[in-house]
Amino acid sequence: MSIDWKATVKIGEFSRGGLTRGDHRASDHDMGCKEKYVPCGIVDETSGALALTFGSSYKTSDCIVEVIADKWEAMDEHEQASTSQRQIKMDNGPESSGRRTQFLHRMGQFADAIQQPIRLLYYPPYHSTYNPIERCWGI
Repeated sequence: MSIDWKATVKIGEFSRGGLTRGDHRASDHDMGCKEKYVPCGIVDETSGALALTFGSSYKTSDCIVEVIADKWEAMDEHEQASTSQRQIKMDNGPESSGRRTQFLHRMGQFADAIQQPIRLLYYPPYHSTYNPIERCWGI
């Protein structure tokens, strides 16, 4: 599977010029926005299935592992048992770095919980465009 997070998105009635395509008016700027979401995408390279998750917290090591765990729990037993080893492709960002002890600790706990090995595959700096999830963001 391939995973990536995008920048925080502010939620509200925002539009350039204060106009929308509908009959209602929108704010013409985003001053004072309180609602924010962080989009996370996971693509299963075997089936091509895309899952999008929106979190209201910051992109942290704990949040990344929780999204992966939620994806695992959403899979049926056949999908879970279909492979003996899991591979997760991601960029080498500060929250999911191979040097980040909190992230590695949580991933270790998750691997122990599902009783399967997990291989983390990192792209080198400035090469995250080769990550399959990046093709989904343009859509």
